[in-house]
Amino acid sequence: GNNPYAYIERNVVLQEARIFQQTPINPRKCGEILTKIIYLINQGEIISTNEATETFFAMTKLFQSNDVILRRMCYLTIKEMAKMTENAFIVTQSLTKDMNGREDIFRAAAVRALCAITDHSTLQGIERYMKQAIVDKVHSVSSAALVSSLHLTKQAFDVVKRWVNEVQESCSNDSIMVQYHALGLLYHLRKKDRLATSKMVTKFMKSGMKSPFAYCMLIRIASKLLEEDDSGRDSPLFNFIESCLRNKHELVIYEAASAIVNMPNCSARELAPAVSGWSYELGAI
Repeated sequence: GNNPYAYIERNVVLQEARIFQQTPINPRKCGEILTKIIYLINQGEIISTNEATETFFAMTKLFQSNDVILRRMCYLTIKEMAKMTENAFIVTQSLTKDMNGREDIFRAAAVRALCAITDHSTLQGIERYMKQAIVDKVHSVSSAALVSSLHLTKQAFDVVKRWVNEVQESCSNDSIMVQYHALGLLYHLRKKDRLATSKMVTKFMKSGMKSPFAYCMLIRIASKLLEEDDSGRDSPLFNFIESCLRNKHELVIYEAASAIVNMPNCSARELAPAVSGWSYELGAI
């Protein structure tokens, strides 16, 4: 039909990738080849370790071009091929340079690609850069670093846990998404320690948060703690959730009402504010 990649062959595409080494670099042609490689991978084609390594080596040359579309295709291809070669580190220097460069348009994507090729053994080499990125003044970079750090906890929890000070600093960021991502990572680092989690929730209950998404997450964490709490409805946690019914964001009101309605053994008196909050919102539609 209309699929221009329907009949492409793996061997032919990998042969075409040799033009990555040519000078001058042809951004449009190289971008097309990278698109074909990503298409083949997503179609289930098997690319051998040697083939993936050769492609990675060839791609390092493409970082000499400042073409935005080509660079983004490089990042995507790196993430797709990261698990296919043990030599993914050969692009680490190029990605680190982009991550710390002046081009903000590249930096966030470089962080994500770098973390995709990083494992426990190589993470310490970029730890300093990650800590800087978490508190970066560019919101997209900070968010990319926080979300990537969350993924890295699966294989290097002990290393990421050392970044807790930077994560806490990002929790007070002006950006709605940065604050949300920071709270998510901070909770993930502390959720096995009930006391630490409780202190975290209490702190943000008092200081408040700008992000409605962060508020919703805080309500969910508070609900979880409340389930394990003996003090029941007399707890400050319940009072916090109830207070969120008066939040200016509809999203937060819905989340608070949902949390109260789903609490076990909730009395009619306790349900009343939640139902009232929902009724008001539905009436405003």
